[in-house]
Formats: sequence, C-alpha cells, structure tokens
Amino acid sequence: MSTTISIRSMSCSTSPRGIAAVVGVGPKLGRSVACKFAHEGYTVAILARDLGNLSRLAEEIALEAKAQVFAIRMDCSDSKSVREAFEGVLSLGFVEVLVYNACEPPAASPPTSFAAVTLHSFERSLAVSAVGAFHCAQHVIPGMAERGRGTIIFTGSSASLIGFAGRCELSCGKFALRGLSQCLAREFQSSGIHVVHAVIDGVIGLASARGRSSRGEQSPTLVDPDAIAQTYWHIHTQKKGAWTQEIDLRASIDSPTSTGAV
Repeated sequence: MSTTISIRSMSCSTSPRGIAAVVGVGPKLGRSVACKFAHEGYTVAILARDLGNLSRLAEEIALEAKAQVFAIRMDCSDSKSVREAFEGVLSLGFVEVLVYNACEPPAASPPTSFAAVTLHSFERSLAVSAVGAFHCAQHVIPGMAERGRGTIIFTGSSASLIGFAGRCELSCGKFALRGLSQCLAREFQSSGIHVVHAVIDGVIGLASARGRSSRGEQSPTLVDPDAIAQTYWHIHTQKKGAWTQEIDLRASIDSPTSTGAV
C-alpha cells in the first residue's frame, strides 16, 4: 500500500478550495509548484517514489506556506501504485489541480546510444512519462467533469518537440505525453477542464531564494522554478474565454537545451 504522511501547520481540515496534487516532486520545480499552490490556500498532495525526501519537502512547504501538505509515495510506472496513491489523495477531498512532472530518465542522465538502450529502460520511460500521466488523469478527470472545473498541467521539455540523439527513451515518452495533453484538452475543454502542456526549454535551477551565487545573483541561464510555478498559477486562474493549451518557457539568456523535466 502507499504510505501517506500528513504535515499540518495551521489546520487539521483540508482546504475548501480542494486539493492540488503535484506528481514528481523534487527540490526544484515540484517543490516550487507545491509551495505556490499551498500559499494560495490549497491543500497540497505531493507524490514521488522517495518517501523520505518527499516527507522532508512536505514539512518544509507546510512551514513555509503555513498550509496542510500530504506526502504520498507513488511509482508512476506502476498502475497499482498510482491507483493506491490516488485513493489516498481523493480521500482528502476533491482534486482541483493536477500537475504532472514525472520524468524518466532524469534530465541529468547522460545520453545513451541507441544500441545500448534496453527494452526495459525504454518501456519504463514510456511508463513514467506517459502511461503514469494517463493513469493520474483518469483518476481525477471524472470528479473534475462532475464539478465542471479543474486544471491539469503536464510538464514537458525540449524533448517533447525534438528527438535528440542519445535521448530516444525520453523523447518518445515526452512526445506521447504531449499527444495525451492535446487529446484531453480538446475532449474536456467543454466540460470545464483546462488541460495544458508546458514546454520547459532550458535547464531548471533552484528557486530564486535558494539558488543564488556567492554574489547573491541567480544565474540568468537557468530557468527559475518559482517563475514557472507562478506561470502555472496564472494558467490555473485563466478565464475560460482565452485558455492556453500549450506554452513554452525559457530563461532570458539561452541555456543548454533541456531534454528532461524536473
């Protein structure tokens, strides 16, 4: 079974605004997105494989945002794990927002020649990047459709648009994720569900307050995860008359091309 840790700092009840579920949470974008929605009054569920790191992040976010944060272990490549995890999420209340950041292999991994790619690693990349997103969406869309509102944001990368040499696993998974996002956006827009694919075209740094140089400066070649999180919030609050379906974000100065997510 999935293990859940509840970190409470202000209230023992979930927010009436609903749950913001963030899948694939690490110290960069996942943390920033979770923190942003927590600051805006949402109860936040953060999901990833490493429950130890996840619990520490949940405690940090809860203290920083003075909000209720739940850490839930989930392996995106395992449908049973996803089902059990979202049973836990939905037991907290209705999901208003789903942000899917999960990615395999991670962005920092070196390129792999095609001859060296194993079937297992290829299938796992597809499972984490696309099949996991499919399962997560299936768990939250019925409730969103019933309420007539909800936001789903899939985090993509340059590899969602371009097949890079040595990155066939990642690119195939990200291409599939983009296709899923486009299909869901067109099917469920009339139901009040806003589905967006975000292309992060660059290397994500640490958040502004945590990623400064010794001179107190944030590298201009890195994409600031807090700025991405602010954009995700803007997407969530967009008026229905002008919804974004895809957006690309990059640093003000060109950085090395991002091939992975967060």
